[in-house]
Amino acid sequence: MKRTIIGAVVGGLIIFFWQAASHVAFNLHEPSQMYTASQDSVLNVLTKHLKKEGGYILPRMENEQDMAKADEFTKSVTGKPWARIQYYSNYNISMQENMIRGLIVDIFLVFLVIYLIRQLKTPTMKTILGMCLVIGVLVFTNSPYTQHIWYPVFDLRAELIDLIVSWGLCGLWLGWYLPRRVE
Repeated sequence: MKRTIIGAVVGGLIIFFWQAASHVAFNLHEPSQMYTASQDSVLNVLTKHLKKEGGYILPRMENEQDMAKADEFTKSVTGKPWARIQYYSNYNISMQENMIRGLIVDIFLVFLVIYLIRQLKTPTMKTILGMCLVIGVLVFTNSPYTQHIWYPVFDLRAELIDLIVSWGLCGLWLGWYLPRRVE
């Protein structure tokens, strides 16, 4: 159990530090969180017109319209600007709390991966690294890429890099650490 805990903590830290570097040092996600000098004006307009927190797509037709109206609406907005908005009525972000939660989740995920690795008959560096890379690809295709299919995101490449690099590094760590025999 000690090796599992050490493996999970170090693996979780590897993923966590890559995520931090990706967002802060390398700024790979800038295309999805850009600055605009008009932010105060935009927020004032949103606050005036959006009455509750939630995700909004603009333009969007009202719910439960018939197919003819849906086709007409689609034709009228095709080729025009549109936006996805995540609106919050109260800026209340605790970076410290978010970072702690993120690290705990990363450690938990690596713990689950170690559980899977322990099910292998004779895990090797190659099989562990391969398994971790497959997990990175699965997570990418199931979440960021699937979301991108419906609503294009601007940091899709960064998401792919994050998942391949972080799980690849974690796989190298686990592939080196887990198969070793403790004498």
